[in-house]
Amino acid sequence: MDASNLFSAGFLLLLLGGVMQGAFPLPLKFTTRWRWEHIWGAGSLMALLLIPWPVALATVPDLWDVYAGSPTSALVGALLFGAAWGIGGVFYGLGVAAVGLSLGLSLILGLIAVFGSLIPLALEHPERITHPSGLTVLGGVAIMIVGLSVCGLAGRAKQDASAGRASGVPFAVGLTYCVLAGVLSAFVNFGLIYGASISSQAVARGTTPGDAPNAVWALVFSANYLVNAGYCVWLIARRSSWSTFRARGTGRYWMAAAVMGALWAGGIVVYGRGAVALGELGAFIGFPVMLTASILTGNVLGVLSGEWRDASSKARRLMVAGVGLLILAVVVLAYANRLV
Repeated sequence: MDASNLFSAGFLLLLLGGVMQGAFPLPLKFTTRWRWEHIWGAGSLMALLLIPWPVALATVPDLWDVYAGSPTSALVGALLFGAAWGIGGVFYGLGVAAVGLSLGLSLILGLIAVFGSLIPLALEHPERITHPSGLTVLGGVAIMIVGLSVCGLAGRAKQDASAGRASGVPFAVGLTYCVLAGVLSAFVNFGLIYGASISSQAVARGTTPGDAPNAVWALVFSANYLVNAGYCVWLIARRSSWSTFRARGTGRYWMAAAVMGALWAGGIVVYGRGAVALGELGAFIGFPVMLTASILTGNVLGVLSGEWRDASSKARRLMVAGVGLLILAVVVLAYANRLV
């Protein structure tokens, strides 16, 4: 496959991963008889444990030997970054539940893009910052930040025009959840970048470059799961609500959790393949592209699910403007990869 086709395939994978990531929280809106900890805990089980390990074992030959031959620092780093991502994931779920799907995803995923791409780029490739590709990345992320600010104004206007959020969580608290989620969840990309030696070890043992990140994801996801599961179990035990899992009429909720988990984990795996296909700076440029696609997906789903039905015309105009800026950011970031 020539470089142009490889780029196109990688870019399409990034967009697909972004759509999957943007759609995965949707089941939260349709499992109303479960509390947050029930659907998040069930979805995490599928996304972070029951999918990543079978995928890694099926696609990475001699997986345990790959780990044995990898630097300890890379293994520990993948686990620590995964744990940080897990803490961010807890705030992710709380933030989306508090401020809504469209606004929550816009704020959280935008912050993840900023912290998950610019900081690793500055640390790993400082010489690239002043290169045309690096400057273009900075420009794309700057446009994204402006777009996110406009989306935030839209959310504030929407909140002011309503009697209050259905969640009962004050807007400022929900906003704090989103900020913490955005900063901490960015560490998922650190796991991929600083786990590169694990991927290299997998390739050396016969794994295809596109599948090699699965060895890293299995570790990152597992650490994430321990954090998410621990918090959910604590909440369920504190509220003595284990019986809620067996509540009448909630059998289909397990299917919703399975869909949630498949989209969540699948989106990250697809992103990893796309980042590899983009080349040297794939994880730095591809990450904000994937997340912007997630933001756009979340906004579309938020509109379709009625979140903006009662919003003022001002709030809607602001959200449309913010989404337009995010689309422009994707175009700029895609061009940046052409300059590498």
